[in-house]
Amino acid sequence: MAVAPIDTKLFRDMFGTEAMREVFDEVTTLQRYLDVEAALARVQANLGIIPLEAADEISTKCQVELMDQEAIAKETVIVGYPILALVRGIVRACDRGLGEYAHWGATTQDIMDTGLVLQIRDAIDLLDVDLEELCKTLARLTDQYREATMAGRTHLQHALPVTFGLKTAVWLAPLLRMKDRLREIRSRVLVGQFSGASGTLASLGDKGMEVSDGLMDELGLGRALAPWHVARDSVAETVCFLALLTGALSKIAADVMLLMTTELQEVFEPFVTGRGASSTMPQKRNPISCEIIRGSARLVRSHAAACLDAMEADFERATGPWHIEWTAVPEAFVLTSGALSQANFMLAGLEVDTDRMRRNLDASNGLIMAEAVMMGLAPVMGRTSAHDAVYAACRRAIAEGTHLRDALLADTIIVNQLGPTEIDYLLEPANYLGATQRMIDRVLCSLK
Repeated sequence: MAVAPIDTKLFRDMFGTEAMREVFDEVTTLQRYLDVEAALARVQANLGIIPLEAADEISTKCQVELMDQEAIAKETVIVGYPILALVRGIVRACDRGLGEYAHWGATTQDIMDTGLVLQIRDAIDLLDVDLEELCKTLARLTDQYREATMAGRTHLQHALPVTFGLKTAVWLAPLLRMKDRLREIRSRVLVGQFSGASGTLASLGDKGMEVSDGLMDELGLGRALAPWHVARDSVAETVCFLALLTGALSKIAADVMLLMTTELQEVFEPFVTGRGASSTMPQKRNPISCEIIRGSARLVRSHAAACLDAMEADFERATGPWHIEWTAVPEAFVLTSGALSQANFMLAGLEVDTDRMRRNLDASNGLIMAEAVMMGLAPVMGRTSAHDAVYAACRRAIAEGTHLRDALLADTIIVNQLGPTEIDYLLEPANYLGATQRMIDRVLCSLK
């Protein structure tokens, strides 16, 4: 019976994808352990350590459907780990006692850690595809709305005009860095583990390193410099990456959520009948994808913190910290896949109201252009004097409830320096976008 929301029929498709859950479900987990055991047997047969016929039999029988999963589950509760029961299952499944050669020279954590790495590889591949899709969507939005002027906001107040395309470019840039990070961590994270009970490979004599290297080659994984049973930085790095990725998605979600507020209404999540509806208020259209993304990001960050704690392993085998990863890693990946899925859905169908953006931009009666006027005055008055003059005009406009233009025209000093035509030019938001287009081009070129 499922308890965690990511596994329940009720919530699982909100907080994760089916593809990612399959990577980490219990059947796949057992199969990855079996894949490692099968690969180990093949490598050891090639090195003359075990009979070739034993390796063939073990490889053939290392199939999860041939295992008594109920028996393995029961024994795992007793032993504390699943590998002993799994190896016994292999022995029972193999003919002529050839299964006795399974798990030769290995320890439980060799199999579980290497199996986890195989799962992480599959999970990273899934994230890579979804992340690429999201980047392409944001690139399209960036190009489409590169000239759509809107209010830039700092401290939740109007600051200076920006374009919606620049905003989406700011969303996109961290995700491009995530693509780089995802590519970079493969070499550090996709490294298998095979070093025996205490990390010495003593049970394999002088063939230990050959077996270890051969196993990694067989599985398509990197070779470890030294045993990493208790050196968990790669696992921690992986989950920290997931925290970074979901954090970047959470920033997008926070912006969209705020832009959806009744007072702004500049963008909306895609409309689907019933989505975001209230049980009592018929008018509601709540930012559901945003909420799920932000909630998931917080959970992933907590898992990242847990995996950092798990790095504090004692001696040659950790007494507890390792177990943290059993929950944290799968859940972090599933939650990240869900957040990416929600972001792809939301941004692919994002509704953008450029007219509303312009109306909101004008809502401050020209005050948003105060800096532009100040910088227009600065060359002739000095920056500080220009700042003080425009500041005084802003105060008059606010107090009198008039447009900044009227307050500027009422100031003879400002009018004498600029004139009405120049004032009108400086008050037009589209004339004060600086290097916006060049920045957008730089981001879009980085995607290519």
